[in-house]
Amino acid sequence: MPDSTLRSQNAKRAEHWQLRTRTISFGDQPTVMGIVNVTPDSFSDGNRFFDAQAAIDHALRLADAGAEILDVGGESTRPYSTPVDADEERRRVIPVLEAICSRVEVPVSIDTSKEIVARDAIAAGVEIINDVTGLEGDERMVPLVLQSQVGVCAMHMQGTPQTMQNAPTYRDVVSDIHRYLRERRDLMLAAGIAQNRVCLDPGIGFGKTHEHNIALLANCHRFHDLGCPLLIGHSRKGFIGKLLGNKEADRMAGTLGISIALALKRIQVIRVHDVAETMQALKVFAAIGGLDGDARTHD
Repeated sequence: MPDSTLRSQNAKRAEHWQLRTRTISFGDQPTVMGIVNVTPDSFSDGNRFFDAQAAIDHALRLADAGAEILDVGGESTRPYSTPVDADEERRRVIPVLEAICSRVEVPVSIDTSKEIVARDAIAAGVEIINDVTGLEGDERMVPLVLQSQVGVCAMHMQGTPQTMQNAPTYRDVVSDIHRYLRERRDLMLAAGIAQNRVCLDPGIGFGKTHEHNIALLANCHRFHDLGCPLLIGHSRKGFIGKLLGNKEADRMAGTLGISIALALKRIQVIRVHDVAETMQALKVFAAIGGLDGDARTHD
């Protein structure tokens, strides 16, 4: 990576994320968000943790493995997934959230686009709302974020989970999504939400082709100029199998490769299934120099 590029992205990179009751400060390594899917149909681990106790135990294992945020979701957003109503989503996640929030020190996030689910999750103790619709799915979500003072992550998705992979098209995928995230940031700021509470996610795999995903990952450092932390959710996604030339391949190694590349691009949060392995990879990366050889060392 050219020194001038690194100097530019370091200067613009957000260093903190203000949550409801605490602040995450970002260092050289990405903050690792562990995925807890309380669903029967998520693409990678659907039905493994659908039972509430199984989901709780899994979350505790992720925290023990080093997860710095736990992201709990009760509705699959994989391509062509079936929507879940709010009552069912609440039934799935609220007991899990109540148990996790009472037993872990790390902040907990709710992965939902429904205000009523988010509201109950905040009552259970969550610090972050992670919304795949960019807070467009429920008009009450922006006022809830403002009133509750939670941290919020707004993601880009073209279409809905039921339509997003039909024929995703962009004039320029990086520029188009940069513009969208800037507009969502500005809307939240205009509503009174502080910029330091806002995180942005370009939405890898959500209404993108294989080529779109690669372009976004290669250029995600460009999003630092939005002045908000960046979250990338690449874990075990289908484009990794295509990159490897084997759709049936185990995708963990490919996920780890991307995680190290994202560390080099100074991405603040990475959302992964395999927390222990990710923490090990980042530890080794740091031990052999990590970012020590970049332009910041020689300024």
